[in-house]
Amino acid sequence: MIKLLIADNHPIIRKGLEHLFSASSNIKIVGSVDDGEAILEFVKNNDVDIILTETDFPKLNGLTVLRYLKKDYPDIKTIIFSSQPEEVYGINTIKAGASGYISKSVNIITINDAILRVSDGGIHLSDALTQQLAFGSKSNKSGAFYKKLSTRESEVLKLLTIGRKNKEISKELNINEKTVSTYKARLMRKLKVNNLVDLVNQAKLTAEL
Repeated sequence: MIKLLIADNHPIIRKGLEHLFSASSNIKIVGSVDDGEAILEFVKNNDVDIILTETDFPKLNGLTVLRYLKKDYPDIKTIIFSSQPEEVYGINTIKAGASGYISKSVNIITINDAILRVSDGGIHLSDALTQQLAFGSKSNKSGAFYKKLSTRESEVLKLLTIGRKNKEISKELNINEKTVSTYKARLMRKLKVNNLVDLVNQAKLTAEL
């Protein structure tokens, strides 16, 4: 039986997933939490095989949680379950240590299959992104841009786009404020902007391409 932890800051999604898996013969939900800090607290005291988690949390974003899990709980596998575009964030979450990325628009069969595949040691990405990685795509400008970012740059950009200040990012990522400023400067160069407002707007625009 696969022990599954669900992490999402929307109660209706957590309850929906609990209901969907309640009759499963091979997946058991062992917990349900609502932020990144709660994930780390839960795995300290409970056996978990796979975590199905959102990335946008008010406390400790999903990419940062992946870093901690990879370091302290390498046997626990993580699947990102997000409304963010897969072509933008999918690859960077895999780089950060996730074993899969699922859009919140998929059906229950896809979620179930992803959990089983990851449990067997596989990686789950959509067919579209898998083909894009295998054959390349000149048409997907947003995917091409985000592939050039390091995992840490993606973390900083994600936090900036949801309104985090340098000091808050520094605390959440456990780096000093000067380092945050360095990452911000790199991102501005890569997005060809010269202020924070344009950086955030351009990042959102690029994600929509």
